[in-house]
Amino acid sequence: MNNRVCVLGQEDGNKSGGGDMVRGIRFFMMLFLSVMVLGGKVYAGSGMKVTNEMIYAKLLEIEKRQAILEAQFREFKEQVDKRFEQVDKRFEDLREDMNKRFEQVDKRFEQLYTFLWIITGIFTTLTLGVIGFAYWDRRTIIRKAKEESVEEVGRRFSLEQIKKLIEVLRELAREDEKVARVLRQFGLL
Repeated sequence: MNNRVCVLGQEDGNKSGGGDMVRGIRFFMMLFLSVMVLGGKVYAGSGMKVTNEMIYAKLLEIEKRQAILEAQFREFKEQVDKRFEQVDKRFEDLREDMNKRFEQVDKRFEQLYTFLWIITGIFTTLTLGVIGFAYWDRRTIIRKAKEESVEEVGRRFSLEQIKKLIEVLRELAREDEKVARVLRQFGLL
């Protein structure tokens, strides 16, 4: 309900309030200057008499031109505001696009990180498998070699021959300390 009326009786569409005052001050300054300079009656160079009505008509014409300029200025301002809104929207779109790309890059790094963990797990499993197989293989070969050695000794020598061999080694151990140490180590002395 804050309708302001211009000096010339035209309603102002500007809600800021500052435009009315500036226009009013301009109007009175132009009127004051024209009255002071011209002294109430002014004559043109060709002998034409300038009256207050003519000054008032010119002021009205200037006022109309000013209104047109203000309308054009408002229109220009609205266009500039629209352009800024478009630029802001573009920046928002670019920011969203950048965020999406960063999320894609983050996902890719996460996938690579997961892949590296999988590769590490596979390598660890293979390494442990090879070490376990080697250990199992050695134990199997040693056990098999023991069994074959015992069988071979059992085939070549009888139990009595083995007992005689142990007796001979014990006799030898009395004279040789190294042989005695070895027989003690294996519980044969």
